[in-house]
Amino acid sequence: MIEVKNVSFQYSDSKYGVQNINLTVADGECIVITGESGCGKTTLTRLINGLAPAYYHGDQSGSILITGGNISNLPLYKIGRIVGSIFQDPQRQFFSSQLAGEVAFACENYGFSQDEIVNRTDISIKKMDLNHLRNTPLNVLSGGEKQRVAIASVYALRPQVFVFDEPTANLDSAGIKQLSKTLSELKSAGHTLLVSEHRLDWLCGIADRYILMSSGRIKAELNASEFCSMDEDARISLGIRGRSECSVSTLPLPNPNIPSVISASGISCKNGKNKIWKNLSFFINGESITALTGHNGAGKTTLALVLSGLSCMQDGCIRVDGKRASRANLRKTVYYCSNDTVTQFFTNSVSEELLLNMKQNKKTICDAKDLLKRMHLYKYKDVHPQSLSGGQRQRLAVCCALLSEKKILIFDEPTSGLDGRNMLLIAEQLKNAVKNGKTVLVITHDEEFISKCCDYRLCVDEMKSMKK
Repeated sequence: MIEVKNVSFQYSDSKYGVQNINLTVADGECIVITGESGCGKTTLTRLINGLAPAYYHGDQSGSILITGGNISNLPLYKIGRIVGSIFQDPQRQFFSSQLAGEVAFACENYGFSQDEIVNRTDISIKKMDLNHLRNTPLNVLSGGEKQRVAIASVYALRPQVFVFDEPTANLDSAGIKQLSKTLSELKSAGHTLLVSEHRLDWLCGIADRYILMSSGRIKAELNASEFCSMDEDARISLGIRGRSECSVSTLPLPNPNIPSVISASGISCKNGKNKIWKNLSFFINGESITALTGHNGAGKTTLALVLSGLSCMQDGCIRVDGKRASRANLRKTVYYCSNDTVTQFFTNSVSEELLLNMKQNKKTICDAKDLLKRMHLYKYKDVHPQSLSGGQRQRLAVCCALLSEKKILIFDEPTSGLDGRNMLLIAEQLKNAVKNGKTVLVITHDEEFISKCCDYRLCVDEMKSMKK
């Protein structure tokens, strides 16, 4: 059993945290913690797994008991044997350079026998459908594949409690189904599950209770039947993600009768000796929003890096406005907004970050201020970007792209880790960018987001036969 009693926490470098949290979780129960970005979900999970205040320093009051023992009396390595954690950004918890080594790492660290390490590693890799990648370097995996590696590495240790922070943020539909199956099996085996999440429909049938947080406090608590029967208006009023309104397959392909801004003919890219994709041909209509889809590991991010001139291709050519474009030309024309927000900020404040690549004058400063207000980030203008929540960093990265003078914007999973309200906010801002003459390509698995703003779709697996 987990008992959180009158817990408050404030980070040492920020005034934000959680206040007066009281929560009891029975053994074998699945609890979902949800709410708008920055509401305190991740902070609560860090308190339960001991990373706050041991690693994320701050002032804590109240007590957290797991199986009757106060975790504040335990060293972090002992808490880690009881509570396993899967972070929103899986790269932050990797210690090895290769997949099988990462899955085995925790068992090695706790001194398991060699036979036990091999057995647990094999079982965990197979359970997350990673056997075909077991000898692959972690740095070449897709975001979704990295997420599955993180889950496998924690599963190998078999802790009593599993804490998931936005586990579906970078997963495709097949990955979500697989994760749902894994959580069902963990629950059936008696494990306690805490899931901090925005995409909630996949948890119906697994979750026992839903905890809604707001401004660092628990705002409401719903049982499974109450939540799953909630209508769309009620969800929206609480900032909870709705249900997808359409399938990606119902969107049309780019229109050959409308001028294309960027196109590719027969392009190929490989990683070492292995081709990631080959002979891709496609085009993207100007002043539109196109969704780029495909399964985890299909090469969507690699394609975005090639289109933005940040990576090279082996064959074919890319044209912008009908003219063959070099990598240098692409870097001048295309802005790439990465799905890894941790590594793309360089300054000490939100406002400095926005103005970093802009010609600073009265107009640009006014535009930056206005965008921060529209994206609900203005009150954080003097905060260090790395002190923001995952969702807030995501919105800041989108803001930086929107203020770019480049006419083609590529967003890689821009709604990863975002609640319903902020997902709709980004959808609206991308549509505004198109009205102002921008062309947008969005890599995403988020069908709800696609239904709100995308005009066309491209699927990596279908592009080989697309011609203009």
